[in-house]
Amino acid sequence: MTSQSKIKEYDLDYIWHPFTQMKEYKEDDPLVIEDSDGIYLIDSEGNKYIDGVSSLWVNIHGHKVEKINSAIKNQIDKVAHSTLLGVTNPSASLLAKKLIDICPPGLKKVFYSGDGASAVEAALKMAFQYWLLKNKPKKNKFICLKDGYHGDTLGAVSVGGIDLFHSTFKPLLFESFKISSYDSSDKTIYELESVLDKNSNEIAALIIEPYVQAAGGIKVANEGYLVKIRKLCDKFNVLLILDEVATGFGRTGEMFACNHDDVTPDILVLGKGLTGGYLPLSATITTDNIFETFLGDPEELKAFFHGHSYSGNPLACSAAIANIEIFEEEKTIAKSKEVIKVLEDQLKEFSGLKHVASIRSKGLMAGIDLKKEPLKNISYDMKERIGKKVCDLAKKDGVLIRPLGDTIVIMPPVSINKKEIKDLTKRIYKCIEVATQDE
Repeated sequence: MTSQSKIKEYDLDYIWHPFTQMKEYKEDDPLVIEDSDGIYLIDSEGNKYIDGVSSLWVNIHGHKVEKINSAIKNQIDKVAHSTLLGVTNPSASLLAKKLIDICPPGLKKVFYSGDGASAVEAALKMAFQYWLLKNKPKKNKFICLKDGYHGDTLGAVSVGGIDLFHSTFKPLLFESFKISSYDSSDKTIYELESVLDKNSNEIAALIIEPYVQAAGGIKVANEGYLVKIRKLCDKFNVLLILDEVATGFGRTGEMFACNHDDVTPDILVLGKGLTGGYLPLSATITTDNIFETFLGDPEELKAFFHGHSYSGNPLACSAAIANIEIFEEEKTIAKSKEVIKVLEDQLKEFSGLKHVASIRSKGLMAGIDLKKEPLKNISYDMKERIGKKVCDLAKKDGVLIRPLGDTIVIMPPVSINKKEIKDLTKRIYKCIEVATQDE
């Protein structure tokens, strides 16, 4: 068995970690996670940590869930993978039926990919080709939101709006219309109507994260805004793409964030929590209207020429089926509403901290902004790394979280209970208090 010192050595020697300044990373002793138990991750020395951001917003029912474990074990004894190009497999078919059953009414067809960004790319290409096939080739642009995030592939970045992540790659991107973020969702709607009124003849689709801009800093829209968005898209004959990669599967207190307003998009994008946080899998789900536009004889070249080697992977689909069945059997959404109320109450306490500038939440997604002088709207200097300081203290106190700049993100597994959410928030409160006390 490889020693822990060797594992850390190999990590530092050979791995390039995502979204990580490796110069800074190499200054710390790597944390090696090798076990888990419910909402806890366990390191190589046996220390337990609350998984405060669901292992990057993917874990739903906790770790080592027996039903999901068994589903994967049963599947691997049959076949680990077979292509979805021209053939099918039971898990992919059964999962597609389950997804349509739980999705907003009107969505009928499931296209599988391997991650959220890939599913967004599929959605963008579907929307683009849809209008080509409708003999409206000028409808080839997209509207997106400032501070929006849809992944890191070039199409997804083109409809993203986080300069910190995206500005470097601007020369590689296609242009899109960008409107205001959820800092003011009234302004978002006003600008959307204005852009559509002037340019709808060249716009294929609007793509947004419904209700919560996650990577943009947990920015939360006003109640009911999505109904207005849907009406505007219908009025100006523009497709609505809802990216629920982060918000889907119970994160906001409903199965999908669009359920809050009973809105059905033309294209729904799912990822992250689809398999309960076990395996990479995503889905782009659309209507019969869009799907049937692509139908024709082979020589008409109407087919959607897009796909992935691991589309509909049986192992991942088996995990996703089990994930959805747990929601049904354990009444996960109903239980989470009680926990959400506790989280909302706990978050109120943070407003008493001197350097907390604002607090936002929707369901079990929360963001706490830290500033040097909140009343004067003066931010911390980037060199102060206050967000990282809080997370480093949290790690010492048995909590794994990751900031978005100086926004502390709380996004635990949806299965977390009331006692555990209180424990998590109290530890984070203490870490913020200690990290900012000398400021």
